Amino acid sequence: MSLRAKRGNPYTIVVQTKQYFVYIATNSTNHVLYTGVTNNIARRIYEHKHKLVSSFTSTYNINKLIYFEIFSDIHAAISREKQIKAGSRQKKIDLIVSVNPAYKDLYSSIIS
Repeated sequence: MSLRAKRGNPYTIVVQTKQYFVYIATNSTNHVLYTGVTNNIARRIYEHKHKLVSSFTSTYNINKLIYFEIFSDIHAAISREKQIKAGSRQKKIDLIVSVNPAYKDLYSSIIS
């Protein structure tokens, strides 16, 4: 929350809500799982899809968003990312299947 002076009212409270996303993405065969955190999921998945960042995700063709969670606190998001990363592959699969059993690419649902 921040205080900003506005014309006529020097103490207007402006609430600025940030969103942070923990996500799991995969390749076209669903064999490689990647867990990440970002403040702009549409931009980040676009970068994965177009291999704009040279990294693990471009090497392994990670281009399909299959799971995400939304947080308002960056520390909570980072903590959750670490929790997911520390879990077994099976725990990640169970998490994905609980909300997206077909491994459908969720990218179109976040950009519309």
